[in-house]
Amino acid sequence: MRLLLLGGTQFVGRAVAEAALARGWEVTVFHRGRHEPPPGARSLLGDRTAPGGLAALDGDGGGWDAVVDTWSFGPRAVRGSARLLRGRAGRYVYVSSRSVYAWPAPAGGAEDAPLVEGAAAGAEPADYGRDKRGGELAALESFGTEGSLLVRAGLILGPYENVGRLPWWLTRIARGGPVLAPGPAGLPLQYVDVRDLADWLLGAVEQGLSGPYNLVSPPGHTTMGELLGHCADVTGSDAELRWTDPETILAAGIEPWTQLPVWVPPGDPVYRALHGADVSRAVAAGLVCRPAGETVADTWRWLTAIGGTAPQRGDRAPVGLDPEVEARVLAGTGGVPGTTPRKGASGD
Repeated sequence: MRLLLLGGTQFVGRAVAEAALARGWEVTVFHRGRHEPPPGARSLLGDRTAPGGLAALDGDGGGWDAVVDTWSFGPRAVRGSARLLRGRAGRYVYVSSRSVYAWPAPAGGAEDAPLVEGAAAGAEPADYGRDKRGGELAALESFGTEGSLLVRAGLILGPYENVGRLPWWLTRIARGGPVLAPGPAGLPLQYVDVRDLADWLLGAVEQGLSGPYNLVSPPGHTTMGELLGHCADVTGSDAELRWTDPETILAAGIEPWTQLPVWVPPGDPVYRALHGADVSRAVAAGLVCRPAGETVADTWRWLTAIGGTAPQRGDRAPVGLDPEVEARVLAGTGGVPGTTPRKGASGD
């Protein structure tokens, strides 16, 4: 198989490139040259946002079985590349987002749930959900419903993460001491390891799949308690998780999801949208999710190998809670100390 990756040097794109190379695929990575592509990948340089920025693709005489596009801004870039590659790639895989669904997201929403209005292909970046939907429409415009695969990812964790969610928890827990742990400990979580996303995506290309797929683990793949417990295990930390009820956290002005990454209080419509998707279509098409403990351990191994500081996307604000705020909340409430039982690897 011949694969073209638009990007391919960071997080999702890199995971897809490495997984394709491991399968023996011929991989071409089109990127701006700011980061090294995976060893074994053919490199083409260009900037999709600059006039003539696709020249390296236009002048390359090759064709591809599939192109994978992870673009997250205004859909103009997706339209440009899709139009250029029409007739030269067998399938256009656009890594989209579950943010394309209209708000409020229905409980157990599947791929047929109402969608936001997509941003116009020629418009400046709007908001994340509308931009991603606009990217989907741009892919469909050139490759049609049968030639487009729309991967609507949810929360993505794992090695190479450049948003900082799991890396923040790992570094915070590694620091030790009392840790503000947002409760309840048994809160079910839904996410996808970036490598499982990559494996599913490539399998979908091999199967010739098309159309939209929610791509995230089944609901309750792990819990908040299990996730943070694994962080304590792999770091060898003496951290004490102080489980604190959502009402106390919110009353302190702490922002869910951003200041306490991954966590959203139960009952919040955002929680339902983030951790309650119907993923039966992707599971039927081969989605397999590795244990949470493996995701945490491998992320910690990668993080320590690069010096303990995760790369940060320039378009995302840093996540995490200020230590002074954490200490103040814990001093006022104490939290509920204790350990959290975790599932074994076979049931995680």
